[in-house]
Amino acid sequence: MEPHDLRETMPALESSVYCNWGAGGPSPHRVVEAAESALEHHEYVAPAAEGMYPAAVDAYDDARAAVADLLRCTPSEIALTQSTTDGINRVAGAFDWGEDDVVVRTDLEHSAGVLPWQRLEREAGIDVRVLETDAGRLALDDVKAVAAEATLICVSSLTWTHGTRLPISEIVDIAHDADALVLVDAVQSPGQVPVDVHEWSADFVVAAGHKWLLGPFGAGFLFVRDGVERDLVPAAIGYRSVADENTGDYRYAAGAQRFEIGTASPAPHAGLTEAIGVLEDVGIDAIQQRVETLTDRLKDGLADDRLLSPRSYESGLITIDVAEPERAVDRLADRGIVVRSLPKPDAIRTSIHAYNTREDVDAVLEAL
Repeated sequence: MEPHDLRETMPALESSVYCNWGAGGPSPHRVVEAAESALEHHEYVAPAAEGMYPAAVDAYDDARAAVADLLRCTPSEIALTQSTTDGINRVAGAFDWGEDDVVVRTDLEHSAGVLPWQRLEREAGIDVRVLETDAGRLALDDVKAVAAEATLICVSSLTWTHGTRLPISEIVDIAHDADALVLVDAVQSPGQVPVDVHEWSADFVVAAGHKWLLGPFGAGFLFVRDGVERDLVPAAIGYRSVADENTGDYRYAAGAQRFEIGTASPAPHAGLTEAIGVLEDVGIDAIQQRVETLTDRLKDGLADDRLLSPRSYESGLITIDVAEPERAVDRLADRGIVVRSLPKPDAIRTSIHAYNTREDVDAVLEAL
């Protein structure tokens, strides 16, 4: 399937120049239909057939398998969540934190990678240290300087502020050499670049399907490296967390599933499973090549002093310096162009996906 073929099945693109995929990716018909079909089967057919709980479990199992294929890991290393924020909170809630613990994050993290640590700083007395960056770049020497004291390091694979790729494998190596764990916020990666979590060697990777993967809201996922979960006790527990919910002496489920809790609608994750199928049909290489071509076109139309993202291709996220970003977003919206403003840097961000066109890019340049 070619990207333009899928574009024709995405109703949201009929009425807008949509360049905000890094916030939320509109779904094509087949993804919405898969979610609707799962819900209809669950509510109309399953009660008198296999049962509502077995039907939901089948949807969960299918989603874990699809996500595992996407991230190149095993289904036992995948827990289903609602969102990236949910996944980070599940990890944060599983440690026995104390005043001697240190969490290190960068100043490039989304609020999802900031607020859980602020809360633990306030309530458990942990020490949160923030690594300063320059134009979306993180110096490995700064990581080395703090790794020895770190319990956990939280970083993004693709920065939401600049669209830069951080050297995850190198960061993980530094952390592991210092006996620290690493949590990667990867939500900007799946759907626009290949992801191999074992190549990263990170301990935890969190993401969700509602951005570049074109999935519905409510379908997040958490990778937990095999064996890391054994020393962790999640803050919440339910029948999906344990091996047998009916035993008097419960035992956590093997692998990442201990981070799951209880009953959830099968619809979002059925939509995610279909969205991953869409990605496979289009092909990640074709997507990445087209994103690079379109972002190069956009950058070629921007002066160096306006482009805050790298001139060379790293991702579909492009940050642009404009006067009064909020007003600029409104002005573009009046022309049917959807972008967003950023709190830091004080700029606007365009997100260009393979399903955009050259005409979309030209419309943004003309409006700017």
